[in-house]
Amino acid sequence: MPFGEFQYAVDDKGRVIVPPPFREFVDDGMVLTRGMEGCLYIFPLAAWRRIEERLTELPLTDAEARNFVRFFYSGAAKAKIDNAGRITLPATLRTFADLNTNVVIAGAPNRLEIWSEARWLANLAEVQSKPPAPELLRELVG
Repeated sequence: MPFGEFQYAVDDKGRVIVPPPFREFVDDGMVLTRGMEGCLYIFPLAAWRRIEERLTELPLTDAEARNFVRFFYSGAAKAKIDNAGRITLPATLRTFADLNTNVVIAGAPNRLEIWSEARWLANLAEVQSKPPAPELLRELVG
């Protein structure tokens, strides 16, 4: 599982470096898509295939499920790391996540997240202002 956070800049062609510790995680290719809280999610291809299977199981009769599939799936794009260790972020995803200059690439279970630096810092401040529920902490640490 990838973990840690790294700061980079998006270049004028919409490319960003994939941190060296994360490259093996997505070496066989990846799918980028809209994430929660205004970030982008990056999934290795194998994880994306499992997600696709789950998305097809959501009920077509449920408006909330249809809206989530539209949000999550329609923004998806495949990417591969180039020889310089970068990926190109599609313009629509850069706009969605406000990725114009400085970004933070963070590891998470089964995915990477790309955040604008401003949104990342705001999200961290919000998390720090409200401690997690004690039940969650007990579940995590035993």
